[in-house]
Amino acid sequence: MADERTRYFRRLRRRRRSARRWSVIAGGLGGAAAVLTPYAGLGLPDAAWAAGAGGAIVLAAWRWADLRALAAQPAPPALDRAAAAAHSRARLVAAVQRLPAGSGLLAEAHRVRARVALRGTSAVEPWGRLDRAGATFAGLRDRLTGLAAPAVAEATAADQSLRDLALQVAEVERAIRVAPPETRPQLEQARAALADQLHSGVAAYERLVGAAAGYVAENVRSDVQEPSTARLTEATDLLHGVASALAELRTTDPTFRTS
Repeated sequence: MADERTRYFRRLRRRRRSARRWSVIAGGLGGAAAVLTPYAGLGLPDAAWAAGAGGAIVLAAWRWADLRALAAQPAPPALDRAAAAAHSRARLVAAVQRLPAGSGLLAEAHRVRARVALRGTSAVEPWGRLDRAGATFAGLRDRLTGLAAPAVAEATAADQSLRDLALQVAEVERAIRVAPPETRPQLEQARAALADQLHSGVAAYERLVGAAAGYVAENVRSDVQEPSTARLTEATDLLHGVASALAELRTTDPTFRTS
């Protein structure tokens, strides 16, 4: 994917080629008009040659003016490799998000990458619990309306915060492995405190998901019969009544036939 500097020089080359092309066309038409007009005298064809030559000359002048204006602008600075990679990645992510299932694919890719980053650390187990609870909450999200609507924003913020905390636990554990022996006790205390926060936070998130499921269950439960079920029951009773009436008529009148 081209950056701003590449696009600038590409536009500059296109305008230079256009200016040269119209200069050649203007020279050819102008030369033809200069030769043919005295040769055959003034007439309608000569007016066409002259008009074409004049238009080509004007267009060539405009193209050269556009080229000079663009060349006068300073070229955008060259991106370093890290910035170019970030720019390309951002454009690729934006293109994927425009796909019908793009957001889901990106979210799954982020989860897989984070799971790989946590491999071999104590944060893997709470991360898995958080993933399962988050997937459950995602299925309940659209049903949390009314008084429960603020819980959606709270759960989203808590999910992101707990995932960041899990990554911090993993980073501290990796730092302990390479840290000097005299600094390891302090790092162990910090890791233990972070791990306790992570486990308690995941447990609280799981309780929130359970409460959300209870809210949804209570919200949809009702003593009123489902309208479709009531209509089916009424239709069944009607058919039973019609069948009984037909049986009685057939008993009293054997020649009776339904149409």
